[in-house]
Formats: sequence, structure tokens, C-alpha cells
Amino acid sequence: MKRITIETSSPYEALIGENLLDKAGKYMREAGIKAKKAFIVSDDTVLALYGRRVKDALSAAGYAPFTLAFEHGEKHKTLATVEKILSTLCAAEITRSDVLVALGGGVAGDVCGFAAAIYLRGVKFVQIPTTLLAAVDSSVGGKTGVDLPAGKNLAGAFHQPSLVLCDTSVISSLPENLYSEGMAEVVKYGMIKNAAFFEKLEAGNADTENIVETSVRTKAEIVKNDEFDRGERMLLNFGHTFGHAAEKLSGFGMSHGEGVALGMVFACRYAEETGFLREEGLRGRLESALARYRLPALCPFTGKELFKAMTNDKKRFGDTINLVLPRRAGLAEICPTPVETCGEVMEKL
Repeated sequence: MKRITIETSSPYEALIGENLLDKAGKYMREAGIKAKKAFIVSDDTVLALYGRRVKDALSAAGYAPFTLAFEHGEKHKTLATVEKILSTLCAAEITRSDVLVALGGGVAGDVCGFAAAIYLRGVKFVQIPTTLLAAVDSSVGGKTGVDLPAGKNLAGAFHQPSLVLCDTSVISSLPENLYSEGMAEVVKYGMIKNAAFFEKLEAGNADTENIVETSVRTKAEIVKNDEFDRGERMLLNFGHTFGHAAEKLSGFGMSHGEGVALGMVFACRYAEETGFLREEGLRGRLESALARYRLPALCPFTGKELFKAMTNDKKRFGDTINLVLPRRAGLAEICPTPVETCGEVMEKL
């Protein structure tokens, strides 16, 4: 088992290894979580698959487990779902000395984490990601939140978990489409920060544990330097500004991983158009890597359509939007861009 310390204002560990679900309570006790009640928040699909195992593990460690399941899917990542969670926490008499447990993919982690951030002005929570996407991205770093009709993740808070448990046995057993979705975020780490890792991914020479460990270590380094997303952490938005717009235009029929994949390719196109990209052939390398993991590269929307959908993105600051563009493999930069200029470039794409 690998242990990675996430050095934030409230430090915690991410544990990566096989069969961690069955010892979740033990690891929570070892992390100093002294709660009496442990409230599991999951979606209906994941709770049916893994809820009993986690409840048994919590009971074995002396926690009194409770569960709540909401309907699965991005369309339920809403304030209404959070309100349902908060009401249920009140009914169960959860206090600040208790703990929430986010069990599932990124949606479960985001809504549970947001509920933990605002319930009683903050209670402890643990992330147990069951998808590759959640393990390498949303479970680490403390970003929580929900979507609004105007766009993704527009309501949220920073609230660090007390522990992250990445069970590689669960992640390795994912259906092919869900595993592929997570690989979009993995490829992102190679593109923005680690050229050697990108080359390894291009060749298909990384197993699940290595993929999760390298991705989490890369994110941990960035979060340590910029916990509250005011500088370097914005690099993690590579592919997301364009990708979130594509997801929105699809009516969220497009998965987040597909959106990020298309967004990264579109960012390369934007960087080529403006002369920012310095490595010839990088877009082709990226498209080939995405194809290896059965991810799309061709965006079904025009640049003009994407730009219109980007106007409410949270990376916008007044008349400027922060784009993350690649210089070469392993190096991306944050580019504050006038909204008008961005629109003019995207008209051509």
C-alpha cells in the first residue's frame, strides 16, 4: 500500500492499494477520526455494489454507520441533492464530532464534500473514490460543489477531507467506459507536468496502481503550492474550460472524461492557432494517447458554440478568462486572456 501526504492547511493522507474498502474503518481510526457515527453518502448504483462492505468495515471499527443514496448521474449534482443530504443529517442527529463518508465517483465526492463543508459550518469527511476519475482528481485537494443551471461547479467550497482511500481492486474492476473516462484526467497530468509519465501513457506501460499513485503525487505537489486555486493549481484546469462548455452544450449527455479529452485537444488547437504551442506534432501525440484509452478527440461543437457556453465559467474574471495552454509535453501555462480576444480566436476554430 502506498501512502501520500497531502500537505494543506489540514494535512491528510491518501492511501492507495488493494482491498482497502474492507478495512476502511480501521484506516479511519488510524487517521485519528474518533467519531461515533459515520454517515455514508453515495449514489444508488454504488451503494448497492459496495455499501454493505463499507458499513461492515465501519461497524468492525466501532462506528455506527448510516447511509443515504441519491440518484446517480451528473444531473443530480445539484443544490436539491445537497438539501436532501442536509435534512437527513439533521434527522440522524449527526454532530460536529461525527464524520461523513463519500463513497462513489466524482459526483458523490463533490456533493458529500459540499454538504460536509456547510453542515454545522463544517464537519469531517472521508473520500472513498470508486472510479479512476475520482481517485486521481476530485477526491484529492478539497474542491467540493454542485452544478447550477448556468454551468458546472458554480456553487461550492474548499473543504479538505480527513482521509482518502483509493482501492485499486475496485478501480481495476471498472467497466471499460468508466476506466477510460478516468484516463482523461491521467493524461492531463502528463501533459501539464510530467513528460516522462505522458510518454509512459502513450506506450501503455502503466498499471492501475502506478497510474493512481503518479497522478495523486502530481496533484498533491500542485495543491501543496496553491491550496486555494489562486495560481499554479489553475494548471489542473487544462482541458476543463473548453471541456465543461462541451459538456454543457451536450446537455450533460457527454461524460466529464469525454469533455476533458475534447477540451485538451481543443486547447492544443487554440495554442497552435495563436502560436503558443512550441512542440510540433503534440496535438497528434495527444490524440493518439487518447485513442489508446478509447477517448474522443473530435469535438462536435464549433469554437463559436463553445465560446458562448464558456461565458459563465468560473475561470472568468471580469473581462478576462484564464486559459490553460500547452507549450510542449509536460509543460502548460496559465494564460489570462481578454474575453474578446478569446472569442475572436475561437471563431476560427
